[in-house]
Amino acid sequence: MTSPSPVLLDLSRVLSSMPHAIWRASEMAVYKTSVLASGFQNLDAELPNGGWPRSSLIELLVQQAGIGEMQLLQSSLAAIAKSQRIALIQPPHVPNGLTCQNWQLPAERLIWLKTKKAADALWGAEQILKNGSCGAVLLWQTNVRAEALRRLNLAAQTTDTYFFLMRPISAQRDTSPAPLRLTLRPAPAGINVEIIKRQGPHSEHIYFVHLPGMPASRHFNSHFNISEHHHAHVDLPAPAISATGSITSILV
Repeated sequence: MTSPSPVLLDLSRVLSSMPHAIWRASEMAVYKTSVLASGFQNLDAELPNGGWPRSSLIELLVQQAGIGEMQLLQSSLAAIAKSQRIALIQPPHVPNGLTCQNWQLPAERLIWLKTKKAADALWGAEQILKNGSCGAVLLWQTNVRAEALRRLNLAAQTTDTYFFLMRPISAQRDTSPAPLRLTLRPAPAGINVEIIKRQGPHSEHIYFVHLPGMPASRHFNSHFNISEHHHAHVDLPAPAISATGSITSILV
């Protein structure tokens, strides 16, 4: 029986002295940056470090805008808004001031950017990330090229900002540098969350997240009629932007 080689012994000794230096794919990763709890225990239990990672590109792939993705982030955004601003870039609906106030998102902490071109929205998000002027950036985009995703991911790593990118659920088939990707689908009284990418073991489960105020009926209205559902205050169609500049910034 042969004894272990000196190289293997040295490697084993080094690894034992630095237990956090090596990440195994079968284990949940530990982020070097801080995280922010989502406010939902069953979801936090499946996220590395137990929350949304700071300085990282987080992709939320939604089946349809307005299914509860903002309610999913409400608790986290309210914590950020206590001391920092939040940028909403290219949202599909007009943010409702009264709803934001009820969600503890004061108007003076919110910046709404509506652009004429997707390239302007991407540029605006990258600049805000780089200068660190906001505690969180939420960006909505339908089509994002791989090069743009890489730029956004690199920009996110250089700041202490929480960065959420909302994309259609069909984008799950695309490759992405984002270390954390989740799909969101509507469900009675909440949403179903599937983690399709994380720094940890592959997740094969779908996690239900209860969202107060969401319709409990199994018969969903695909357009979420504002006269029927409480959450629809944030689902009003966005008006046309008449400003002449490439980026229009509106304080909600």
